[in-house]
Amino acid sequence: MINRRPAGFTLLEMMLAVAILGIILAMMAASFHTVAGSKIHAEGRLYAERTGRAILWQMSNEIRGAVQTPVTPSRVLMLGVAQYNSGTPINSLTVSTIDPGHRRSISAFGAEDIVSYRALPNPRHRGWFLLQRTQQSSLAYGNKQPMPIIVADNLLSMRIRYFDGQQWGEVWNSENMSLGHQLPIAVTLDVDLAAPNGRDMTFSTQITLPMAVEQW
Repeated sequence: MINRRPAGFTLLEMMLAVAILGIILAMMAASFHTVAGSKIHAEGRLYAERTGRAILWQMSNEIRGAVQTPVTPSRVLMLGVAQYNSGTPINSLTVSTIDPGHRRSISAFGAEDIVSYRALPNPRHRGWFLLQRTQQSSLAYGNKQPMPIIVADNLLSMRIRYFDGQQWGEVWNSENMSLGHQLPIAVTLDVDLAAPNGRDMTFSTQITLPMAVEQW
C-alpha cells in the first residue's frame, strides 16, 4: 500500500484566488461608492428643491396678503431694495401683510404683520448667502417679538421685480406712492439656490396683489 497525501492548493493557486477576490471586492466597493454618492446628491437636490418651493410659497402668500384697505385701519408698507454682489442680485423685501398663515383667529385673519427678507453672507461657504426672515407682529409687545430665522443657507441670488401697471422695476417704496396706489399690481420672484455637484436651482413665480388698486 502506498500512502498519498490529500490533494491541496499550491501557493500559486492561493495567490491567484486572492488576487481575483481582491479585484471583485474593489469593483463592488466602487459600485457601492457610486450608489452612495448618487443617493447623497439626490437627497441634497431634493432638499434644495423643497427649500426653494417652500420659500416661494411663503413669500407669495405674504406678498399676496399685502395690506391696503380703505375701511379697516392698516399700515400700507412695501419696501423693495435692489442690492447686488459682484453683479448678482441680492434684493431685500419688507411688507406689511395679513397672510392668515401666520396665526388663526375666528375670522381667519389677525392684525397685520411686518415681514422682512434679507440676505447675509454665509460665513461657512464663500459665494453663498443666508436668507433671513424677520417678523414683527402688531399683537406682540416689548421683547415678545419672534426671533429672526434663517430659511435657507444656500442662497445664490434673489431678484424681486415690481409692476406698477406700466413697467417693471427692482425698487419699490410705498411711502413715495400716491394714496390708494401704494402697492404694485404684480411681483415676480426669482430665487437661485445651490445644489449638489456645483449646480444651482432656479425657482420663479409671479404674484398678483388683490389689494393693489383701491376703490374709493
